[in-house]
Amino acid sequence: MPERSDYAPGIPSWVDIGTDVEGAKAFYGSLFGWSPQEAGPPEQTGGYGFFTKNGKLIAGYGPQQNPGPPFWSTYVSVADADETAKKVEATGGTVVMAAMDVMTAGRMAIFSDPGGAFISAWQAGEHKGAQLVNEPGAFCWSELDTRDAESSKAFYRAVFGWEAETHEGPMSYTEFNVGGQSIAGMMAMPPEMPAEVPPHWLVYFMADDVDAAVAKAQELGATLRVGPMDIPGGGRFAVLTDPQGAAFGLFRTRG
Repeated sequence: MPERSDYAPGIPSWVDIGTDVEGAKAFYGSLFGWSPQEAGPPEQTGGYGFFTKNGKLIAGYGPQQNPGPPFWSTYVSVADADETAKKVEATGGTVVMAAMDVMTAGRMAIFSDPGGAFISAWQAGEHKGAQLVNEPGAFCWSELDTRDAESSKAFYRAVFGWEAETHEGPMSYTEFNVGGQSIAGMMAMPPEMPAEVPPHWLVYFMADDVDAAVAKAQELGATLRVGPMDIPGGGRFAVLTDPQGAAFGLFRTRG
C-alpha cells in the first residue's frame, strides 16, 4: 500500500534527518527525485522541512542539532507519547527528550533503548506520517543493529507491543511484527564490529535497481559501506553513507 493516510500504533510512520540541509537537498533530490518543501517560517519551525515525491510527503529534514555525524531517525506511531515515555523508563530505556507538542502537527518523544540505539515516538495530530512508502524513492524499512538481541526483543515488546520472529540461517535475522504485519527488522552486531560503533537504527529506501542506485549515489559523493548483495530468500540491498556522513540503506524486493 504505497499511499498512506494514517498509521496504527506500533507502525513506523516517519523518518527524518538532521544534517547540512542544503547538502541533503542536493544529494537526495538528485538520487531519489525528492523536492524540498519548507514546513513553515524558519523562525517557527527551526528550519524543518519536508522531502516530497509526486506531491506526497516522504521524509523530513532539519539542521543538525547534535555533535557527531548526521543520522536518519525513525518515528513509531503511538496513541500516547507520554505513556510511551513512561514505558521506556520502566523498561530500562532512557528518555532523551520528554514528550512535547510540535505545534499542531502532533506530539513526539525521543528515547534510546537499553543498548543505546535512538528511536522516536510520534503521536499524530495534523501530521499523520509519510504519505508514500514502499515504492522506489520512498521509505520502506527500519532495522536495528544491536549487541543484545534478546534484551531488545523484550524492550520493544514492552514499549510498542512488537512481537519478534527470528529466522535462523547463515545470518540470524529478526522481524518485528504488529498484528501479523512485519514492520521492522533487527540484526545482532558481529563481534568484530568496532566498539566505537554504537547500536543504531538504520533507515532503508526502496530502489528499482539497487546496483544502479548505488552507482548514482557514489557519483553524487556517497560512500558504499555494505553490498550490494542478495538477501537469502529474495531481495537485494546496500548500505551507504551520504556526503554529509549519514548512513542509509537501499532495498529491492525479489523479482
